[in-house]
Amino acid sequence: MKSTTRAHARRLGGLVLGAVSAATLLALTSATPAQADALRDKWCKDVKIRFFVGGAEGDAFGSIVYNGAKQAAADTGAQVEYVFSGWQVEKMVQQLREAIASAPNGIAMMGHPGPSAIMPLAELAAKAGIKMMYQNVDVPEVRAKFGGGYVGANLEPQGRALAEQAVRQFGLKKGDTAIVIADWSQETRVVRELSTVKGLEAAGVKVVKLNGTPDMAGDPNLAIPVISAGLLANPETKLIGYPGGQMLGNAAVYMKTVGKKAGEIANIGFDTSPQIVSAFKDNWVQLTSDQQPFLQGYMPILSLCQQVVYGLGAMNVDTGAGFVTPDNYKTVADLATEGLR
Repeated sequence: MKSTTRAHARRLGGLVLGAVSAATLLALTSATPAQADALRDKWCKDVKIRFFVGGAEGDAFGSIVYNGAKQAAADTGAQVEYVFSGWQVEKMVQQLREAIASAPNGIAMMGHPGPSAIMPLAELAAKAGIKMMYQNVDVPEVRAKFGGGYVGANLEPQGRALAEQAVRQFGLKKGDTAIVIADWSQETRVVRELSTVKGLEAAGVKVVKLNGTPDMAGDPNLAIPVISAGLLANPETKLIGYPGGQMLGNAAVYMKTVGKKAGEIANIGFDTSPQIVSAFKDNWVQLTSDQQPFLQGYMPILSLCQQVVYGLGAMNVDTGAGFVTPDNYKTVADLATEGLR
């Protein structure tokens, strides 16, 4: 009798589940006109956006940002004009001024010029009703006053995490020497690299700071004399930290110039690219912190579209995705070759 009861219950349960599934399917296929209208194709087609790529056309990092932005434009239908700045902060400021004058619905701006330079222009944009998003480098003071979201890595913890991972991965100890390259004159831009320096110093590592320039991102070979001189002055160097994927992807050139073999000095930094994947394969690069630049292109446009069309709030997205090492670089290799990672 008990067995019969259990069998009956199972059959009844199946009927109930079937009824629920059928009811759910009916509800999904019987959407009201209002529900159906909510699904729009090219829903952002009337929105005009200026998007700052950051680098020059063909730039290793900027190309991935650009690809993300292009994909967002294709998915949403937004009318996007792309601005290339060669990582020149003065040029970015002038281009931002021009972008505001053109009165688009939204602007996605690289935060490299810093809050002092961007603040008065953000005020003009706010008065004109132009929505703002910022990518790659945050300007929280500007956003707090005039609104806007940020898509990019959380720079200070990202820089420190890279240092801590390097200490563990390479067994760095007190008294070892490392070189960290950055444009130290840009206080807001070097938050990440300065955090890397502090993290290495906390482990007792002696850090030599070499000065880079924005031009080196556009042409990494410009850094050859600086890095060569730094290594000649500090032959005991065990690690070099680079400020971006452009220079990190050129590590083999720097090492060969001073007669170093692959793996003799640890080369670390930020981002992925086809060049960096190739350098991992040949053991010229050993560690990078991936900040997913594709998202830094895609999400600002998506957010601007949502703000303008649907009245939604600005997005804030931390794109930091952890580390790429010799043990896992193959998992991103194909996407990096395609210019997506």
